[in-house]
Amino acid sequence: MATSLQLCRFCISTGSDNFGGRCVALPFRKSISVRCSADSSFSSSVAVDPDNFDAKAFRHNLTRSKNYNRKGFGHKEETLELMNREYTKAYGFRWGVERAVQIAYEARKQFPDEKIWITNEINHNPIVNKRLEEMEVQNIPIEEGKKQFDVVNKGDVVVLPAFGAAVDEMLVLNDKSMQIVDTTCPWVSKVWNTVEKHKKGDYTSIIHGKYAHEETIATASFAGTYIIVKNMTEAMYVCDYILGGELNGSSSTKEAFLEKFKYATSKGFDPDRDLVKLGIANQTTMLKGETEEIGKLVGRTMMKKYGVENVNDHFISFNTICDATQEQQDAMYKLVEEDLDLMLVAGGWNSSNTSHLQEISEDRGITSYWIDSEQRIGPGNRIAHKLKHGELVETENWLPRVQSQLVLHLVPPHQIRCITSAVDARLVVQCGQCMIKRGDS
Repeated sequence: MATSLQLCRFCISTGSDNFGGRCVALPFRKSISVRCSADSSFSSSVAVDPDNFDAKAFRHNLTRSKNYNRKGFGHKEETLELMNREYTKAYGFRWGVERAVQIAYEARKQFPDEKIWITNEINHNPIVNKRLEEMEVQNIPIEEGKKQFDVVNKGDVVVLPAFGAAVDEMLVLNDKSMQIVDTTCPWVSKVWNTVEKHKKGDYTSIIHGKYAHEETIATASFAGTYIIVKNMTEAMYVCDYILGGELNGSSSTKEAFLEKFKYATSKGFDPDRDLVKLGIANQTTMLKGETEEIGKLVGRTMMKKYGVENVNDHFISFNTICDATQEQQDAMYKLVEEDLDLMLVAGGWNSSNTSHLQEISEDRGITSYWIDSEQRIGPGNRIAHKLKHGELVETENWLPRVQSQLVLHLVPPHQIRCITSAVDARLVVQCGQCMIKRGDS
């Protein structure tokens, strides 16, 4: 129990990707053939032979076209000033997300009269996404799981979000010759470069991520042969298969393998053929420690399978961990070492990074409530929240009743999200008497 005028100590931890108002299941896709019913002035289809398509060369040429921008439009200072007013100075986005929001804001200033579209949410923050809607930045509509790019016309502007966009989407947009504003986080682009290196060396990419997440969909589109593993359990299954069941016996037949990863492998994936040369990549919001452990596991597996002297011919690894995400996870690990009564994790329910912050707290045995907005904190000392695996529950009497002043301990300012002020206000009402204290940097 914390001391110094504190009878109860709480933590509000906030997720890097921020607060998601809704969760849309995105279809996983790998095909490079994309068709859309567009304006007659455009080609109605983009068909590419995936065996001969060079995604890296295509992206290289796209970034040098006159209709492409990824550096903003010279309005950085006034845009950041506006963002600080709207989200408070401690909105705490990861650097790549802050950059994405900034460029999206600049795009509206640069193109005040043009219709602006965005291919996905700029990030998993409903406040930011709502603000962009108010600025008439519209989402590409989705019907039956497919984005309807036919709504985009010549002269329109299309924003690519911080997560990036898949190759097939870039092909359609390039074919339409409209203005592209690319806000893809440079750390995400770094992962793309890594899987392209895997492809060049005929390595299969093992991508540590969630196969339906926007970022992983984009990364997979730049890869050659790949398999996506969500966690260490799935990675161990893959390695057990490589070793013929001699790791932990979790794997079984080839048919069972393909069924298990049917949504998480490249087209025509054959585990007997495609698990001979392996490289590691990751979704940037996954737990760093788990990515590193998966890399070590795969390395040991290939050593055992092919011998230490031959491992470099069968395993390759580059560092693709996002520093900003890791800083937040490190801060959370430090935080859970303290004597805490409970943790309040404020972050989007469709935010991968926030889910991991909740996971860190739960795994340490700390009572933890993951909310996506202040609206989850209801009257009568009730709270609607999610657990680390996404279960939605409602808890009565979640906030301990004490006679003296409560001190709410917030995580370091660089982690506090723009929703913090709203959460603070609701807690002040809820507690009656409540002092807000920001955590030490």
